[in-house]
Amino acid sequence: MAAAAESQPVVLTESPAARIVRYLARTPVYLILAFIGVLWLMPTIGLFFTSLIDPSVIGREGWWEILSKPSQATFENYRAIFDNEQITSSIWTTLWISLGGTIIPILVASLAGYAFAWLEFPGRDWLFLVVVGLLVVPIQMALIPIFSLYNDLGLFDTILGLVLFHTAFGLPFAIFLLRNFFIGIPRDLLEAARIDGASELRIFARLILPLGLPAIASLAIFQFLWVWNDLLVALTFARDTQPITVAIFSQLRQFSANIELIAPAAFVSLAIPLVVFFAFQRYFVQGLLAGSVK
Repeated sequence: MAAAAESQPVVLTESPAARIVRYLARTPVYLILAFIGVLWLMPTIGLFFTSLIDPSVIGREGWWEILSKPSQATFENYRAIFDNEQITSSIWTTLWISLGGTIIPILVASLAGYAFAWLEFPGRDWLFLVVVGLLVVPIQMALIPIFSLYNDLGLFDTILGLVLFHTAFGLPFAIFLLRNFFIGIPRDLLEAARIDGASELRIFARLILPLGLPAIASLAIFQFLWVWNDLLVALTFARDTQPITVAIFSQLRQFSANIELIAPAAFVSLAIPLVVFFAFQRYFVQGLLAGSVK
């Protein structure tokens, strides 16, 4: 009994005074972080308040005036954009492009990442170096060649064409990220599955994908945000099939003072990616560190 008592670890209790001192020492850091957070959110807050101001007031007062005059806030601007066929159609178009441009790269990159990490085949390392090299290829150099190719194939101004373009340029980073995460999975797990008679496809579906969920979710956030917020590719390959970024840009170009339509449309375009981010945020940091620790 005496030996058992000696082996128990000693638990040190922190006094209330020490706890208060520790919190006070961290208070300046918390205040600085809160100040930086407010500054970072200020454009978003200003955009939201601007979207609530009546069109007759926007030109005469700043958005901060709504804090002292909350009665000026109205949701009529949001009703107007959802009655605007161009805006609503562009939101659905952007959603389909973003879903296609996110799901397809993840599926392809997951298979490729598993192959590069755990399958032996001739030229594997050289092919992976090619994938890494494709990360530095600027998207601008492919716009004109792909534009000509899409004209020949009938893919110009189509949702499929935009999805395929985003898939092609999203694959190098996706393969790089997932391969680095998959290679950190213990080899013993895969060997045990192979001894039990599991095929490579079964190992991929039942073992690799569940364990790789943090990296896949992190990749989904990156890819969805890139595709949703894209303007350059959409301006190049879309004419009538306009994503929300092009629709807002065209409204700004045609009606420079049409802020009561542009502000709520821009805030809706901002809110949807934020919902996606917060839905997967618990995987975000873990996915960012994929492959960094062995």
